[in-house]
Amino acid sequence: MQNDAPVESKYPPEVQTVLLGERTIILVGTAHISQQSADLARQVIELEKPDCVCIELDQKRYDALARKKRWEALDLKQIIRTKQLSTLAVNLILASYQKKLGAQLGVMPGTELLEAAQAAEDSHIPVALCDREVRVTLRRAWRATPSWKKSYLLANLMASLFDNTALDEEKLNELKQQDVLSELLNELGQSMPELKTVIIDERDTFLAEKIKASQGKKIVAVVGAGHLAGTIRALPEDGAARLAEINTIPPVSPVWKVLGWSIPAIIIGSIIFIALHKGGAVAGANIIYWILANGIPSAIGAAIALSHPFTIIGAFVAAPITSLTPVIGAGYVTAFIQVMVRPPVVREFETALDDMTTFKGWWRNKLLKVIMAFLLPGFGSMIGTWVGGAKIISNLF
Repeated sequence: MQNDAPVESKYPPEVQTVLLGERTIILVGTAHISQQSADLARQVIELEKPDCVCIELDQKRYDALARKKRWEALDLKQIIRTKQLSTLAVNLILASYQKKLGAQLGVMPGTELLEAAQAAEDSHIPVALCDREVRVTLRRAWRATPSWKKSYLLANLMASLFDNTALDEEKLNELKQQDVLSELLNELGQSMPELKTVIIDERDTFLAEKIKASQGKKIVAVVGAGHLAGTIRALPEDGAARLAEINTIPPVSPVWKVLGWSIPAIIIGSIIFIALHKGGAVAGANIIYWILANGIPSAIGAAIALSHPFTIIGAFVAAPITSLTPVIGAGYVTAFIQVMVRPPVVREFETALDDMTTFKGWWRNKLLKVIMAFLLPGFGSMIGTWVGGAKIISNLF
């Protein structure tokens, strides 16, 4: 498909029109915390009366924005079983960052996307959700980040929570004209280009292909300002062949699988070797050391999180066992126990975004305590694995 000459627009610069053959695609670039963007999205839809309205949301994010009682349907136990707790934690951090900026701008995050959907519904126009599922985006971003940069990424995300710097008038006006979340990720992208590739560039291609796949000759697409230029570039291109690849979570590298199983194999093999050559008593002493080296740091992690006593006991018992298998970590066991004995109430889900911006809030909110009961015992178990493993291997000689 050929992209025709630019179309003269009656709208501000954040509204761009692309002609693809007989189809007209009008893109509205928005800031995710701007009432002005919300008003503009509605205005364009009402004036253009398109055949379809595309919005930069996937089904889960749309449900989260549209349903006021969305937390009641969130099954934490299922999230832990499917190992999605880390994804939930990152989602909460990013949402908290946007909400904090939205509070200063006086607009809830995602207002313009809901306004676009509502405007389409009011005019009986079909709505197409065109963004990639956020879980896929986060997993691909994590897999694409080099191991030595993962700690840098996590540190930046956590730092965004506790940055309470007030924005001056100039910065507030600047934020109203851009997609804030994309701007945050673009900043990280300067030192981590692989992150920008996954979160910005791949989604530009995904959005463009989903927009082209929607029905009708005239389409209005509401996307974040950070995606406007990239989506315009991607629309004339044939990116359909890439959709399957960029919408798939890459499998774990065989190297990591081998490494994951090699550590338990080395530990178990070392204990067997010690038993055969130095006797059962020495092997038993090494087993006890392994249990204590793993169980104590993991239990301390659970205690620092002020977890339930059962969770602390569970950390001590689970860590020596889960350290010998890459299938499940101690953190998932302790998080599940914490959910069972101290389940968060709906109010704590609703206040989590505010609570996580303060140190006290992490220990006060039961949902955030579940996340801490996942992270801290897991970190303790990791320390114990290296300490215990080093000691056992040293006893071979």
